[in-house]
Amino acid sequence: MQGINEKIGHSNLELKVLRYYIYRGGSLIEEGSVIRGPFWPEPVRVLKAVDEGESIIIYGVTTSTGSPVATILTMEDLERVESVRTADFRADPHEFFMGIEAYRLRNASLFDGYLAMNTSRIDPLPFQLEAVYSYALRMPRMRFMIADDPGAGKTIMAGMIIKELKLRGAASRVLIVTPGHLKAQWQREMREKFQEHFTVVDRSYLRSRQGENPWMVENSYITSIDFAKQDDVMASLSSTRWDLVVVDEAHKMSARVRSENRTDATRRYRLGQILSRTSDHMLLLTATPHSGDPDAFRLLLDLLRPGFFANPELIQESRRNRDNPLFIRRVKEELRDFDGKPIFPRRYTHTHSFNLSDREMELYNEISRYITEQYNRAISTDRRAHAFAMMLLQRRMASSIYAVMMSLRRKRERCLQLMEDLESVSRIEVPGDYSDLEERKIWEIERILEGSTLADSLPELKSEVRTLEGLIEDAERLLESGTETKLRELQRILEEIGDEKILIFSESKDTVDYLLERIESWGYSVCTIHGEMSMDERIAAEDDFRRNRQVMVATEAAGEGINLQFCHIMVNYDIPWNPNRLEQRMGRIHRYKQRRDVHIYNLVAGNTREGLVMRRLLEKLDSIRQDIGSDKVYDVIGEIYTERDISGIIEKTLRGELRDEEIDELLKPSEDILERIMDEQLAVEVDYTRMKDIQRIIKERKLAPEYVEEFFRTVFRRMGWKYTERKGLYTLRTPRELLRTWNDELRRRYGALRREYRNLTFNPGTDEHEFISFGHPLLEATIRYTGKRFGDALLQGSTFRDPSGRYRGTIWFYRGRVTDGRNETAGERVFALHDTGEEVMGVSPMILWDLVPDSHPVEDDVSEDRATAAATRAVMRYMDKLRAERKKKTSIKRKYGLRSIQYLIDTSQAKLIEYYRRMEEGEDMALAIRNEEERLEEYRHRKRELEREMEMEETLTASPPELLGMIHVDAPEIPGREDIEMIGMKVTMEYERRNGRIPEDVSAENLGFDVRSTSESEVRYIEVKARSGRDNIELTQNEWLKARRFRENYWLYVVYSASEDPELITIQDPYAKLDPVRREEVRYIVPGEQIRRIEE
Repeated sequence: MQGINEKIGHSNLELKVLRYYIYRGGSLIEEGSVIRGPFWPEPVRVLKAVDEGESIIIYGVTTSTGSPVATILTMEDLERVESVRTADFRADPHEFFMGIEAYRLRNASLFDGYLAMNTSRIDPLPFQLEAVYSYALRMPRMRFMIADDPGAGKTIMAGMIIKELKLRGAASRVLIVTPGHLKAQWQREMREKFQEHFTVVDRSYLRSRQGENPWMVENSYITSIDFAKQDDVMASLSSTRWDLVVVDEAHKMSARVRSENRTDATRRYRLGQILSRTSDHMLLLTATPHSGDPDAFRLLLDLLRPGFFANPELIQESRRNRDNPLFIRRVKEELRDFDGKPIFPRRYTHTHSFNLSDREMELYNEISRYITEQYNRAISTDRRAHAFAMMLLQRRMASSIYAVMMSLRRKRERCLQLMEDLESVSRIEVPGDYSDLEERKIWEIERILEGSTLADSLPELKSEVRTLEGLIEDAERLLESGTETKLRELQRILEEIGDEKILIFSESKDTVDYLLERIESWGYSVCTIHGEMSMDERIAAEDDFRRNRQVMVATEAAGEGINLQFCHIMVNYDIPWNPNRLEQRMGRIHRYKQRRDVHIYNLVAGNTREGLVMRRLLEKLDSIRQDIGSDKVYDVIGEIYTERDISGIIEKTLRGELRDEEIDELLKPSEDILERIMDEQLAVEVDYTRMKDIQRIIKERKLAPEYVEEFFRTVFRRMGWKYTERKGLYTLRTPRELLRTWNDELRRRYGALRREYRNLTFNPGTDEHEFISFGHPLLEATIRYTGKRFGDALLQGSTFRDPSGRYRGTIWFYRGRVTDGRNETAGERVFALHDTGEEVMGVSPMILWDLVPDSHPVEDDVSEDRATAAATRAVMRYMDKLRAERKKKTSIKRKYGLRSIQYLIDTSQAKLIEYYRRMEEGEDMALAIRNEEERLEEYRHRKRELEREMEMEETLTASPPELLGMIHVDAPEIPGREDIEMIGMKVTMEYERRNGRIPEDVSAENLGFDVRSTSESEVRYIEVKARSGRDNIELTQNEWLKARRFRENYWLYVVYSASEDPELITIQDPYAKLDPVRREEVRYIVPGEQIRRIEE
């Protein structure tokens, strides 16, 4: 028996490679080899082999699925093991192509670092790209907050992060936590834009999953923050691990600092702490991160990294230095598209203050007296729910006469019911904060509140009914007169606006119903959105408004999850007492893709008490706008004023406790808030130049859709599977072979694989058809089956031919992997190396798209050693690059994280010194000292952990490069080929410079074009074809697919008579203008007469 732990070293390598040789029954098992046998469902790549005397332990991974393997084999077992790798270059080249492409597509993130945006139905803007790829996804463990202004597309950015982490294999189990009214919007956005299917978890879902962990049935969930904060739900979440947790409206997970050693944590904040502990990656989204309280913001960041910022001053320093590692904040005014144009148009507000008529004021005063009297009685008898109900009635009156009349009618009906059954009179409890519930549920709560009464006896109920009937009759008479001032004011605005589309908001469903009837009677086409409609009905109404109607009348339901930027005029028929609602309403039309300046009309009855407060509020906001020289104030209304602020001022005004000047004083924002609004200009500036370069790189190097579609077609043709294709739409029955590959794990990850598909498209821009790309069950099944079916061909090797004569020799494909101190992957790359026999040089891993499958004998002396050495050096260079990036990240952690913890340690030590001094003076400080010593030890532990974490992140090691496969390439000898190509490139470069463009030779990168030529107005992707005469030209599959992708930006430059009198012919968009003959599957022949015809 030959010894097994034999070391083989390469003195010229930077990395020593340890291989194990084990001989049993003639079979060779070595580290890195691929073996197969009846013990495994697919071939196994050996990572380590341990000799135990009478048996061998094999550690490895399966080659197709990557599943770990640890198997004990006896000497008899080894007789049934054989090596897969023979390296005789006899594999079918078509099978090799499909096998290597299946590997490439299954590991697409190694080739396309921006895979999510290339496989989703989105068109991201530069600032969205930057947040996702330059900030969030650059972190080894993503713990990040995106805190951009409203309307910046935070849902899009979150979707890109979710999709990218899934495609990279870094996340499978994902939880989205959002306010209840946004669950349907998130579900819709993830499904339509990212093809990600999320299950909504609520009480009914939990009941349906009794007896099992409901969070483990699927991989992707959405739930509401207020559902998840319930005790039993938090308990189930505390024992469930997540790869990624996304929290929308994260500022709602608030906590408050009450004193130096005391923090009041809300139930929502405690939920955040649980999710922080149970998740690897965490993403917080908010447009109002501060909510006016810097300490609350610091505590919010603690959910990402506890103690990373010990005080608000360090946060401010990081913002000034623009290197905060935990969050990014960009303001609307700074956001641009790739052409440098502002994303958001200007926004103008118009306050239409009017006075109620004498008859209206009479009714207003009668109802106000009733409300005030009931409110005061409720306060004096501690009936807070009734006081709340009276303020609700006041809001109805501020909305419309019809709304208050309907509320009074419902209240009367409730009193009449109670008169029939006095025993059912019960005290209504004060509701908690229900503002984040779905609108339908809010109305259910408010209808209960409307029935609140202080009457405890039959006489009291009769008296209240008489009062209500009197108020109802007065309201009915006023409505019948048709003289409502506010309604006439709305009609005047509509007439001034003319034929433009108009969005009208009211928080009352009764007011919406009333306005629908009245506006329609004026001859306008009108539609509505309200909270009792399903999301599908709301989407249909949105489309109806876009296509058919001039006016939409909506409740707050249209302020959530509905995009109405095709309309640029909005009327607030009533002003919400919650300032955040005002922001949300504006955000429906003042958002990305709004082409026109936005105009917002606010209707305010100036001679009413609440109208006076609202008018002063709007005037104050306009004054702030003028002071700061920006309409940014309308994006932070909720930070300047809270709902409690406005409601409190209105309540005091209704009770006559505030004079006009006192109202002004209460509405005056504090100086620190105004300073902070100005300080928002310190938000991170977007590097638009770099983002434009990234956009170009993405477009040049992405795999989808052209290469993915071509792979799909190739596999189906090769396997004899049937499909029909018409104008890019595919219809097929799923092959049985693919259905057999689809197990429960794949279903949980990607969804169900259907038996039949109709009108599939690889084009993400076609919204009405099902989009197929990475993550789609049919494509994933095709990739997996193909990789498993043809995987053996890779290590056997195959043969190809290069008709251009450029490549000759052996091309090796290696995978390099770099890990950090936690043994987590820091980076992976696939390297292609061309061994000419004289030197080894890197080429694009996409090289096969430029070659022709060709069976020929291999007579060269093929040696792997030189390629392995070159691959090792390439991996080491890649590791050095990753290490530099890691050190940059850890330096920021030292700058803020370590400083923060040291600040806490120093503060704690200072306290202990003070406590011991006081103890020496006779004060009982034993408990305070014990608590502070425990706190100090916790800080020291945090410091040690952070230092250890940074050390492990910086400590990188490279694994030996893993051989994926190899091909031998034959090529004809073409006399003078290189000289002719050089002349063609020289003619092209000179022509571009003469025409004011800057050309760059990228021919060595196998991008499907030879020259990238830029000017301020365009980018040309130029493929150069030079000929000594006027022969036909050939385009490779790679070049033709790029011509298809770039269309009018792709140019074919043909240089005829290159060696004598060069003649340049330029063809823009050859994909549209040429009709080549396809030959050998990867070559497109363009006859010379076609080119001459275009020249003429």
